[in-house]
Parts: sequence; C-alpha cells; structure tokens
Amino acid sequence: MSEPIASTDSTKTLDVRGMRKPDKHPTIFATFKDLAVGDAFVLVNDHDPKHLHDEFEAEWPGGYDWEYLNQEMRDWQIRITRRASAPTPRLLGQAAELGGKPGVDGAVWRLGGRDRDLDASVLEVEAGVALEPHRGPGCDVLVHVLSGEGVLVTEVGQIPLQSGDLVHVPAGATRGFTAGDAGLRVLLVQQRRQELKLGL
Repeated sequence: MSEPIASTDSTKTLDVRGMRKPDKHPTIFATFKDLAVGDAFVLVNDHDPKHLHDEFEAEWPGGYDWEYLNQEMRDWQIRITRRASAPTPRLLGQAAELGGKPGVDGAVWRLGGRDRDLDASVLEVEAGVALEPHRGPGCDVLVHVLSGEGVLVTEVGQIPLQSGDLVHVPAGATRGFTAGDAGLRVLLVQQRRQELKLGL
C-alpha cells in the first residue's frame, strides 16, 4: 500500500486504493481543504469516484476543478484544483417546497454538508397530531412557520402559530407542537449538534 499523501512535481498525490471505504472521502476532503487557492492534488482511485464528484458539486459548486488524467481499470487519476477559499453559497430551493420522506422524528428535509455550523430541518406535523412537550437541546432554536397553523406548547402555556411566524426557543426550554386543521410545517434552525431531534 502506498503512502496516502506524497509529493510529485509540487503536486500532491493522494492514493486511496488501500484505504478503508469509510476513511476515503473524509481524507480526500481534508486534503482538499489543506490546499491554497489555485493549488491541486492528484487523486488515485480504483474506480471512477462519481459519488465523490457529486459531493464536491453539492458543497463546493464553482469552487473546484475536476480533471480526469487517467481512466484505466483500478487506476483512475483525477486532478482536483481548489478555486475558492471557502465553500461557495448555494441555493437550497424554495422553503415551502423542501421535502422528502419523513424520518423517525418527522423531519422531511435536513441541511446537508460536511463542514457547517448550523443544523436545519423542515418538520411536518399532520392535522390534529401533537408532538409531546419535551425539554429541548442545549442551544437556542429558531422556529419559522412555513405553512399551516397550530400551537407551540411551552412549560407555562401555549403560543398560537400561523404561517410566517418566527419563534425563538431558548436553550433547554420545554416545547411541543400541536397542528391545527391545516397541519403544520416548520423550519427549525439551530447550532449544529450530533443529531437534530424533536422528541416524538
């Protein structure tokens, strides 16, 4: 197995063919982040890393170059050049249209990305459904009501919610959601944690 990072003609070579699969992408992105703008490294892999390219396109759109140097079986070589000093802003879509299959906590969308300081998710609560009050995480949460109506249940009462409302939920505060007849769809934004849970 070759050394993970070597220097060849002032361009680093990263050979990931002997690495464990879970270690490959984190090592590749760490190598990319260590580059100065305009510098490059050559990635050597045993297959065409299409999923890796999708990750770069999602997190660094316009901020990198991807050039195939070799496309032989078990010897794929790609020169990856850094073009931006930080991940570039990206349009996530219309908030009212963000969605997908609900997770175990009811979230139908989550903010993705490898390096970020925020957690964000879209929660859908069906009409008449109540999420039991629970003590929240150790950080503040901003709640933006995207559509529908309902109530935010707190330790001392209820706060009516309607489309467009913004609510600040302090760290550790008790909160729960009850949806009205039209259901309730909210965007939750907070400091990044291991996992954003609402305590169904």
